[in-house]
Amino acid sequence: DPTPLIRLTDVTAARGGSTIWDHGSFTVEPGAIVAVIGPNGSGKTTLLQLLLGLLEPAHGTIEILGEHPRQGSRRIGYVPQNLDTVRSDSLRARDLVTLGLTGTRWGVRRTSGADRARIEETLRAVDALGFAERRMSQLSGGQQQRIAIAQALVSQPEMLILDEPLASLDIRSQQDLVALLGRLRDEHGIGVLIVTHDLNPLLSILTSVIYLLDGHAHYAPVDQVVS
Repeated sequence: DPTPLIRLTDVTAARGGSTIWDHGSFTVEPGAIVAVIGPNGSGKTTLLQLLLGLLEPAHGTIEILGEHPRQGSRRIGYVPQNLDTVRSDSLRARDLVTLGLTGTRWGVRRTSGADRARIEETLRAVDALGFAERRMSQLSGGQQQRIAIAQALVSQPEMLILDEPLASLDIRSQQDLVALLGRLRDEHGIGVLIVTHDLNPLLSILTSVIYLLDGHAHYAPVDQVVS
């Protein structure tokens, strides 16, 4: 059987001794595009931190891509909500994507021909070649988001996790980004998990939804949740 994207078995998430949600038991199938929804304070960020290996569950077990979550896994590409590096005036879009490959060793390790080819291929995959030489501070919100996704993709992860990627975008940019995520799944088989406060823009590509409600973590196919 193919390895599930995510498997939670009776997980309780807690902070500072108090339970945020519990009874988290579900399996997300490979290649899924899954949204995470829930009111403010319901534990969406906590779920992300559990999946990224930044927090241990208070109870139960979590597997992501068949492994115990671990910080900095190259198998997972993460796009945070606040693109802090974007504020830099000197950083070109291409430089930010390069950082996704060379990481903290940037400036020490030179990029190889294979690295440069992969950066080019990744920029093309997110339709960003046209503005790759521009400074991040000059790009629109939608363009910045594409570059952030390219940075997460360049190390060739098996899964993308995005935190509120549509939050600051206009309708057109939202539609473009949703189409891009659908294409990445269809063409590259990448599983996608998206934290969002609004399901509507994503309905055309979603397969299922994790919803945090009444202190519990629930999971269902998207048509059941929407109805």
